[in-house]
Amino acid sequence: MLHHLSYDPSVHATRDLLAEMLAPGGASADLQRQVGRLSALLGNLAFHLEDFSGARTHLGTASAYADRCGDAALAAWTYGALSMVTRSTGNLTTALTYAERGAAAAPRGLVRAQLHAWALLPTLAQQGLDREATSALEEGLTELEADPVGEAPGRFGFDGAELALHQAEAHLALGRFDQACSRAESSAATCTIGTPGWAAATLVLAQAEASAQPSDAAQRGMDVLDRIPPSRLRSTARTRLKRLDNLLADRPADSVSDLRERLNTLPPPVDAHGAASA
Repeated sequence: MLHHLSYDPSVHATRDLLAEMLAPGGASADLQRQVGRLSALLGNLAFHLEDFSGARTHLGTASAYADRCGDAALAAWTYGALSMVTRSTGNLTTALTYAERGAAAAPRGLVRAQLHAWALLPTLAQQGLDREATSALEEGLTELEADPVGEAPGRFGFDGAELALHQAEAHLALGRFDQACSRAESSAATCTIGTPGWAAATLVLAQAEASAQPSDAAQRGMDVLDRIPPSRLRSTARTRLKRLDNLLADRPADSVSDLRERLNTLPPPVDAHGAASA
């Protein structure tokens, strides 16, 4: 069983130090905001370590502090992250509820663009709602264009490369393989090789190529495994690798067999004690 960050003694010890101060009425809005942001980061970390229960715990805490201190941007992001977590477990109905809640809470501009592209678009696309997914994408693009610094490079959490990635995955879910390839290639080209963003875009591109170019698709999967050690593979990358493996299941190419062998020996992200893979 994976180690849950929500039960990590160091996390509890840190919270105990602040427990009295963080009781309702016992802390400033700024301190509550910082605790909310740290909880959101813990939730994001837990998700990428495949600890979905821990992710929900920390994100729920972040949401509570965001509401308590009136931080709309934090509340919106937290709902988006909860949508991501529930979507990853196949609960699309709840994922859509969180996505809609996040989009409604988001301030105009970059944050709202992110919620439409990161939370609403993929959820609607996975539900096969083509028209609604297209509308969410258009709204996200409009919000991004309206933000004077919305496409500036290096923005934490959301940028042009991530937007293209979400577009590619939406096209893939809706069966538009040529468009998925185009947007995934654009996303990968914008990322630094070996980063999580590059891995995500490369694996989406591989999935889009799997039916027509299985050898190329398998080689892209191998490239990700060659460049990123197991300890740095996010849960999302592992999920995309599994999907790629499933799409290549009936393909006889040597590279497909090589990829499957690598995946069969891939260690889990953390062991039973919470230690990262070697």
